[in-house]
Amino acid sequence: MAQSRWSDRIAGAIFLALAIWYWIEAGSYAVRFGDPAGPSFFPRMVAVPMGVFALFLIVRPDADPVWFRWPQVLAQAATLAVLFGYPMAIEPLGFPISTLIATMLLAKILGATWLQAVLLGAGMGFGLFFLFDAGFGLPLPAGPIFG
Repeated sequence: MAQSRWSDRIAGAIFLALAIWYWIEAGSYAVRFGDPAGPSFFPRMVAVPMGVFALFLIVRPDADPVWFRWPQVLAQAATLAVLFGYPMAIEPLGFPISTLIATMLLAKILGATWLQAVLLGAGMGFGLFFLFDAGFGLPLPAGPIFG
């Protein structure tokens, strides 16, 4: 039993190292004129919850983790495909559309209905675009719809 807890602790240590690396690397980004939050804002916003999650895995590992189940492996592979494809789609499609598609696909993978997935994707894609663009003044690629 105690041996199975090590897999969560090892994963937690890896995630903690990545979170620390994100934080350190974000501090090395050069600040552009007129960028109120600075380029380190988003990577550090990712690093903090990632570090908290990593510490949780280290301190409170699952007593009996199961790492390989077939139906879930397909969902995990689909999730990774979406997460790898999303950054590549931002430039050609623009932030709102690529975020809409990625959020919609992730919602479907997690069991949402098509209506829920589309509504969530539209809310996230266009809501975050306007929040970052108008609210924070951080320019994001608008894509062919707005540009």
